Amino acid sequence: MRGLSRFLPARFLPAACLAVALALPAVAQAQQAGQPSPAAIASAKELLTLKNAAGMYANAVPGIVERTKNTLLQSNLNYQKDLNEVALVVAKSLAGREKEIGDGMAKIYAGHFTEQELKDLVTFYKSPLGKKLIAQEPKAIEASMGYMNQWAQQFASVVNGEFRAEMRKRGKEI
Repeated sequence: MRGLSRFLPARFLPAACLAVALALPAVAQAQQAGQPSPAAIASAKELLTLKNAAGMYANAVPGIVERTKNTLLQSNLNYQKDLNEVALVVAKSLAGREKEIGDGMAKIYAGHFTEQELKDLVTFYKSPLGKKLIAQEPKAIEASMGYMNQWAQQFASVVNGEFRAEMRKRGKEI
C-alpha cells in the first residue's frame, strides 16, 4: 500500500485495504490459472514500449498481405492488376491488427515475470544505463553476429583442414 495515502484520504485506507485483501484470492487464482494480472500485463506493455518492441512487428500486416498477394500471383498471373488492387483494400481493412502481437507479447512477458519483476525492469529501462542498453544493444548484437559469422568461416577452414589431414592419413587426397 506504499504511496496509496497520496491518493486516498486516511479514512478510506481501511476500506481500500479490505478491497485489496478481498481481491488477492482472485488475482492469485488468475495467476495460478496461467492468466497474468492486468497490472502485470500493463507493466509488460510499458516494458515493451520502452524497448520499442513494436518496431519488430510494425510492418507485419502489410508484409503478410504482400506475401499472400505474391503467393496468389504465382498461380494467377492473369489477375495481377486485380490482386494488386485487392492487396490495398485488404491491407487497409486489416490495418492495426499488428497490435494483437503486442498484446500477445505482453501476456507472454507477464507470464514469465512477476508483476514486481516487470516493474523493476521498467525502472531499469528508464534509468540511464537502461536507456544506454536500449540504444546500444542492437549495435552490440549486430557486431556480435558479424563476429560469429567471421569466426564460423575461419573455424570451418580449420575443420576442413582437419578433414583433409585425416583423409591423407588414410591415403586419400581430397
